[in-house]
Amino acid sequence: MERTQVTAGIVAYGGADEVAAAARSVAQHTQGVDLRLVVLDNASPDGAGKALAAMDWPENVQVECSDKNLGFGQGHNRIFRKLNSDGLSQYHAVINPDITLDSDAITAICGWMDQHPDVAMVTPRLLFPDGREQQTPKRFPSLVALAARQLRLPFLKKAEEHYLMLDEDLSQPTDVGFCSGCFFVMRSEVYQKMGGFDPRYFVYVEDADITRQALQYGRAVYLPLVSVYHAWHRDANKKLKNFLMQLGSMFKYWRKWGFKLF
Repeated sequence: MERTQVTAGIVAYGGADEVAAAARSVAQHTQGVDLRLVVLDNASPDGAGKALAAMDWPENVQVECSDKNLGFGQGHNRIFRKLNSDGLSQYHAVINPDITLDSDAITAICGWMDQHPDVAMVTPRLLFPDGREQQTPKRFPSLVALAARQLRLPFLKKAEEHYLMLDEDLSQPTDVGFCSGCFFVMRSEVYQKMGGFDPRYFVYVEDADITRQALQYGRAVYLPLVSVYHAWHRDANKKLKNFLMQLGSMFKYWRKWGFKLF
């Protein structure tokens, strides 16, 4: 029986050790499908690209170094084009460099998608490294939701809970409006038809945008039956510069898809 062909990418910017741990984790635990993974260093100023390129890797893992920072989405688009230039894989996984696996999550997700052909993309349950739950499912972004996530004011708590779909039963597969870009699997045919991530986003909100694009081809689903670990550095919450970049991307999203207050 022919094995499922899966391509995957990790876009890195600094932190070679963390990137290497993520890539090795994915390669080690993905055994039920034929996986090809590219790690693309986005011109890291700390020399991470050279460090990664000098490491020994399994045959199905490649390291590439960009001579400039392409941004998150453009970096993943470059990986997809490279891995699918000689024939389209069945699925493509977008993976953050702060992800680690302890099970064959990619095979499990692809198997579930095989059984649900109306689904275009899937994001799994996300856990902190210590096992605490992260809030993965989201509705479409709104101004109030963004404020609630950043400001953490008591009177915005209900708005945040609604945005995070905490008013839904999330113990079963659930349709969502926003798949987290830190880890999702998409049908390669859909990724190719869309042209991947919109290049107008350098970083932030491109995952919300690509989910909206994918919803034109099928469902986007949160799959709690499968879990991965995510360190979740949340730079936008720590640095003003990053928050302003996130805000700029959010306005690009609203210009494209329509403004949403609540």
